Amino acid sequence: MKIDSSEIAAIIKAQIKGYEAELSTDDVGTVISVGDGIALCYGLDKAMLGELLLFPHDVYGMVMNLDSDDVGAVLLGSDNEILEGDTVKRTHRVVQVPVGDCMMGRVVNALGQPIDGGPAIESEKSRPVERIAPGVMTRKSVDTPLETGIKAIDAMIPIGRGQRELIICVYVAIGQKNSSVASLVQVLKDHGSMEYTTVVSSSASESAPLQYLAPFAGMAMAEEWMENGEDVLIVFDDLSKHAVSYRALSLLLKRSPGREAYPGDIFYLHSRLLERACRLSKDFGGGSITALPIVETQAGDISAYIPTNIISITDGQIFLLTDYFNAGQRPAIDSGFSVSRVGSSAQFKAMKEVAKSLKIELANYNELLGFSQFGSDLDKETKKVLSHGKILMEVLKQKNYNPYPMERQIVELYAAKNGYLDDLEPEAVSDYLERMYSYLKNKYAPLLEKLQKEHAFDDESRKQIQEAMEGFKAQA
Repeated sequence: MKIDSSEIAAIIKAQIKGYEAELSTDDVGTVISVGDGIALCYGLDKAMLGELLLFPHDVYGMVMNLDSDDVGAVLLGSDNEILEGDTVKRTHRVVQVPVGDCMMGRVVNALGQPIDGGPAIESEKSRPVERIAPGVMTRKSVDTPLETGIKAIDAMIPIGRGQRELIICVYVAIGQKNSSVASLVQVLKDHGSMEYTTVVSSSASESAPLQYLAPFAGMAMAEEWMENGEDVLIVFDDLSKHAVSYRALSLLLKRSPGREAYPGDIFYLHSRLLERACRLSKDFGGGSITALPIVETQAGDISAYIPTNIISITDGQIFLLTDYFNAGQRPAIDSGFSVSRVGSSAQFKAMKEVAKSLKIELANYNELLGFSQFGSDLDKETKKVLSHGKILMEVLKQKNYNPYPMERQIVELYAAKNGYLDDLEPEAVSDYLERMYSYLKNKYAPLLEKLQKEHAFDDESRKQIQEAMEGFKAQA
């Protein structure tokens, strides 16, 4: 749902209540030019970056440029009635959004206002959308896993609470159209997840300033929970579109274009956003924000400007390939280009044990797969590696919206690692694993409960899992 200028003005007025009209000479300026949603103002010598300015007809603008002679502001409403010579006033306020538990289960715009048709949000607290990231002394190392329920990620590219793990896609993700956002919200509702989720939407129909503000607004909301000791997951979908909106604003503000017409500070734009994701030490609440930014590539080019920028900011990346997706390998993760810089520090001991050689085995498989296409006369060892690799690829397949508990992932990877699946045809792997897990739940429930609780093997559990695998193999 798109909001017009009058609604934006009402929202901002409510956010900056307490603003007094008595202003000094330094607080009042003059519009010297206006157009394309950008206003240049003279006389606001003490204006702050990101400060809200009040223009005639209740139109607000946000300061984006501080030049020696003028101030450049992006308008958060229509510029049709603003003229050269009009008076503009400082507000001494920056853009803020409401925060707190009242935001859970709601779909809001970049200014924190509901767009889901529900009641108004009554919040007693708000936060500025931009702030300095927590310092080194307030942070704690990332060592607690964030369980995704996806075998390919939890085994090979583990994500820890407080980590920034880039997700790179070669297709346009959701969040661009209102229909896509509505579809996502419905999925969350269907799976009982919406009650603890907040969706911040700034669709393609919104103005560039609101698209620019959206990820910062979402991060501000997440920080409130983090500082109250909660663990928060925030997904930015996607930062490619965010970079495009920032480029549009920057070019209109006459900032010098650089590579691919992006301004030189595009790196700083995303670093000051993503650096706010961290895990706090216990002295500062012990909460965390785990950020999963998504970017697009063109034709899978991982070396494009925005992907490389964000790779250098994040703690690793998950690279998704269209070719894998079309071939039925889903999730379509390229294990070669995907990496977690936190690594096994954010893995449970049992998962670390069963998955430690997985990436190497897949790398060998992919390397030999390329060579095998040029000849059919393969030696026995090469055929064994190729056969085992095909089995591993099947093991890593998973249906959409179907996360697995950690103990199921562990026993399935244990079966693959120790050769219990190697004599199967690839197309039979999925059914075998399904039946194997049912068998374990029926006859070895205490073992699964122990793995679920302790996330580690001891001599007794190793003996039991081996006995279970062999028992099921014999009857299968």
